Amino acid sequence: MATNRIVAGMAVLGATVSFAAFSQASDVGLVNMLAGDVSYQSGNAAPGKTQAFMKVRQGDRFTVPAGAQVRVVYFQGGRQETWKGPVVFRAGSQQSEPASGSPAEVATLPSAVPYRISQIPELIQIARIGRSGGVQVRGAAKSPRLTAEQKAEVASAQDNYRKLRAASTADDVTPELYLYTVLQDYLLYDDMKPVAEDMVKRQPNNADLQALLSWVRSKTQ
Repeated sequence: MATNRIVAGMAVLGATVSFAAFSQASDVGLVNMLAGDVSYQSGNAAPGKTQAFMKVRQGDRFTVPAGAQVRVVYFQGGRQETWKGPVVFRAGSQQSEPASGSPAEVATLPSAVPYRISQIPELIQIARIGRSGGVQVRGAAKSPRLTAEQKAEVASAQDNYRKLRAASTADDVTPELYLYTVLQDYLLYDDMKPVAEDMVKRQPNNADLQALLSWVRSKTQ
């Protein structure tokens, strides 16, 4: 009988853990543009203030007041939505569901871009750690020699960047963020520096972009 109770208890515990893992929403997108005081609510948590470059989870509910706007890019499918307030919408797995207000302006990013964009929050965190008392290694090693395949990937990314930039507004740094992550993979700091500088020029008040620029500069001095 005791054995049966132990087995039953383990089964209940396993089901509980599985349900908790299943019920926790996954990251489906990223906020890649924010203007104004936009709030969001994730699950039963209290509403919070939306931050630029924060990850978006399925089920997150966004409230965009009049005069504010937010843009979300979905990792799967590359759908990019620009929501202008007043509007309320909820994030789905590949697109949002409007609750009130006008529909979003929609664009589709090239297939290579969403995956790259998803790396931005981690790169910003690394840059911020480097700025806030972490040890920065200056005078980084020379740029590594790339294989023919790697050079082709960088060239393809630069071509994608030019196409994205031609189709984007002046203050949209999505093209630069995309190229930045590709160059980061190969530690091409000298090439990353002008990209980071361009981002800051386009959004001079963005502290996250300033952190990226400061970090890249520390690698090229």
